[in-house]
Amino acid sequence: MLFQRIFASGLLIVCAGLAIMAWPYQAAFSYEPVGPRAFPLLMLALMALGLIYMIVRPSPVVHSEEDPQLDRQTLTKIGLCVLLLLVFAGTFEPLGFILSSALVGIPMARLYGGRWLPSIVIISLMSVALYLLFDKAMDVPLPLGLLDVLEN
Repeated sequence: MLFQRIFASGLLIVCAGLAIMAWPYQAAFSYEPVGPRAFPLLMLALMALGLIYMIVRPSPVVHSEEDPQLDRQTLTKIGLCVLLLLVFAGTFEPLGFILSSALVGIPMARLYGGRWLPSIVIISLMSVALYLLFDKAMDVPLPLGLLDVLEN
């Protein structure tokens, strides 16, 4: 319990530092009425509320028999998820949203027990649908990367 509170206190200090860094941020242009700093500040505020609750809650978190254990297999999955997210971040601009989402989504689906054919079909359709939703319906520009030749 003490380690959880120490960890939450440290993370709360990190949240405060990030909020101080995000507060003066101004973009050269903005199409949002609240500006670009609202989202990170809102996320940091929600995270800080959760951390404050972790620090002051009266009883420790009790793990039940049904909770997954942090064994080697679970830690390997977590590590692979982090690695796949880093691959997504690295390939987002050069490959574009659709290809990088498929590149990361299919192994992610397989990692959590998806079969090959449904994983490929569903992730491919989701990548295209999410691109269309964000880029066309919500006017949030996403890079096409290698598929740039398909646009107009």
